[in-house]
Amino acid sequence: MPEISPSTRAVALLSGGLDSCVATAQAVAAHGCNVAALHVSYGQRTARREREAFEAIADHYELTQRLVADAAYLGTMGGSSLTDQQESIPGADDESLLPSTYVPFRNAHLLSVAVAWSEVLGAGEIFCGAHAPDSTYPDTQPRFFEAFQHLLDHALPTGTTVRVLAPLLHNDKATIVRRGVDLGAPLHLTWSCYADEDAPCGRCHSCHLRQTGFDAAGVDDPLTSMSDFSPGR
Repeated sequence: MPEISPSTRAVALLSGGLDSCVATAQAVAAHGCNVAALHVSYGQRTARREREAFEAIADHYELTQRLVADAAYLGTMGGSSLTDQQESIPGADDESLLPSTYVPFRNAHLLSVAVAWSEVLGAGEIFCGAHAPDSTYPDTQPRFFEAFQHLLDHALPTGTTVRVLAPLLHNDKATIVRRGVDLGAPLHLTWSCYADEDAPCGRCHSCHLRQTGFDAAGVDDPLTSMSDFSPGR
């Protein structure tokens, strides 16, 4: 991970999930109040719940500069069970090399929005929660971020530098949970379920990864251990 300069402003790409929450915690640790929170809605079936988590986490860190971007065209294009209500979300036992929850080239779109906003704000760093060990998505792999950074190094105006930081890229879920605990991240405000918005389904791959991560870290998941959970509590 590149050395972080505390003098620069930063944009945190915050979906409302566990990983992006921990990445945002790292951004705040490095940049304090100079962090702007970005949330992108792309037609995912849990969009409402993820937006609630985003707002709650941003409130927790008192991040006043926020942008909610609409990338609904990704959902309109289809090609993913995350955005197509006619497709079923696969369970944790799905062994597909590329799960149907993959949204084609999603991270390039999300990061492009983050880069554009960074230019406007004069932010030099973007924090995102992507991590490779538990994912087969091609846009969560180290080579993707290396290529994307190479693009930025050649595509931005002269004198403008924006670095994409994925501080969790090589961490498994248990390590991410432990890091979140160490940083005091509000893990109880996060949302991971792909399928449901009222309560975690406990069946989808994302719920499974979350639970196994907390179990392996020896930490109780505050989301599933709270019988009367609501955002912001």
